[in-house]
Amino acid sequence: MTDDMWAYRSGIIHPTGEDLTGYGVEAVDGPIGKVDGHSGEVSDAYIVVDTGAWIPGRQVLLPAGTILRVDRAGGTVHVDRTKDQIEAAPEFRRDHHLGAPEFRREIGRYYAG
Repeated sequence: MTDDMWAYRSGIIHPTGEDLTGYGVEAVDGPIGKVDGHSGEVSDAYIVVDTGAWIPGRQVLLPAGTILRVDRAGGTVHVDRTKDQIEAAPEFRRDHHLGAPEFRREIGRYYAG
């Protein structure tokens, strides 16, 4: 089940090479920041969100399975989690966690549960 979190949902088209960097990110209850990085790999897709003023100095990693839709015209990625759920997620530090299998499992379990 946690592996499903790392793939885009059926119907969400993510063209190869599409750059989501700079897109705004909206939780179900409001904005959380902007896309600072992303991966479109088939079984390892995610976005890294810079939470800006919402949670200063923090980034969060959201698996592609949390993405409801991408509004390309509006430059916004919509996710199916609340701000509280995202704030309570395991802390993400790019230099320590990106590519670390144990963090991938931890974040997958958190968002799948």
